[in-house]
Amino acid sequence: MIEDLQDTYPGAGTFKLGHNAETSAELIALVRAKTKHAECAALAEFGGDMTSMPKVGRCDIIANWDGSAAVVVKTTSVKTLPFDKVTERMAVAEGEHEDLADWRRARETYFKKNGGFKPDMQVVFEFFEVVENLIGSEIDPNEETK
Repeated sequence: MIEDLQDTYPGAGTFKLGHNAETSAELIALVRAKTKHAECAALAEFGGDMTSMPKVGRCDIIANWDGSAAVVVKTTSVKTLPFDKVTERMAVAEGEHEDLADWRRARETYFKKNGGFKPDMQVVFEFFEVVENLIGSEIDPNEETK
């Protein structure tokens, strides 16, 4: 199915959200509900590979934890900036945190575990919109995963 989607959306990359099946399902539900419309990563995670960076106008496929296609999103904006310059609006757009302080605590912990953290480290903030929901009908992001 992903191969067919790459024909429909030329140049589309595929990526997963979260660090396990449960978290992935929760984050995909937030994307499908349009609560989550941004993602943040350390610039260092891209290893200087500009082709793997988000690109405005490109569609990408968010995969379920098992690798099957879940949602197609289109990048609407990309910003590279220091971690400590991320705004409240940006943090809340990720859909996982109540406010900027909560986002900073969670992301600092994540970055410390995954390559290191500095308050002025460069992060890539991608805003996106849902183009195609591949799972079926819309769901409530608060619905429990079965």
